[in-house]
Amino acid sequence: MISRLGFFLTVACWSLIPAAGFAQPAADWKLDKMPSDLETRLALSALPPQLRAGATVYLLDPAKGYYVGRQGTNHFVCFVSRTEWEWGEFRKDLFSPMGFDPEGARTNFVPYLDVAAMRASGKYSPRQIRDSIMVRIRKGTYKAPGRSGICYMLAPVMRVYTGMPGDENVMTMSMPHYMFYAPHVKDSDIGTDPDSPSGPWLVNPGNTVLGAGNGIYGYIIVKADDATAAKLKADGADLLKRLATYSPYFATGHSMQH
Repeated sequence: MISRLGFFLTVACWSLIPAAGFAQPAADWKLDKMPSDLETRLALSALPPQLRAGATVYLLDPAKGYYVGRQGTNHFVCFVSRTEWEWGEFRKDLFSPMGFDPEGARTNFVPYLDVAAMRASGKYSPRQIRDSIMVRIRKGTYKAPGRSGICYMLAPVMRVYTGMPGDENVMTMSMPHYMFYAPHVKDSDIGTDPDSPSGPWLVNPGNTVLGAGNGIYGYIIVKADDATAAKLKADGADLLKRLATYSPYFATGHSMQH
């Protein structure tokens, strides 16, 4: 393994500067534009019903990045994540509806905005984006949440990575859940069993790319109870039908190993 100092000096020299030599063909990096009303409904479905009316909705312009599609009043934000920076790759089939509380909107949400803008520009490779975010975390540009809080992922369907960086399986699934902020936390710190079929689980992809305990965007995941999950899925039946028509990736159980 190269020295940490040598690595970050190298990254600092090139990863923050757009370079034509690293530009990706549009077919590789450019995402499709979801219909705005469909994307809005999917984003809002991440939140519990009582928070949706007052939430700010961010929509994705594949040519520019996220923009405010609807300004809210309760300081919660929701959006559909299409790029996960820790994996250092561009995919077109990720759809992760997420809803942050005010503290998460101030901290954890910010890299999603920056990553989307960098990807939309076409000037950065996936690894440049990943390494840029890593440098900014190390420098303290990005902050961990300053208090306990929650990211809601209560949507009736999502298409997400099912492992950590390096284990790049992707699956469409229905698993409404709650994610409680756990920066710098490892499984050994709290005694979670990562193989438990019922959770809770610790998810911190940043530990993989930044080193154990250095990931500031960790979460303790707790599944919604069966009754809540069933109601969320029933209430989202029309949304599920429209999503299945929009893209075959939204068929539950559709998986792809990359």
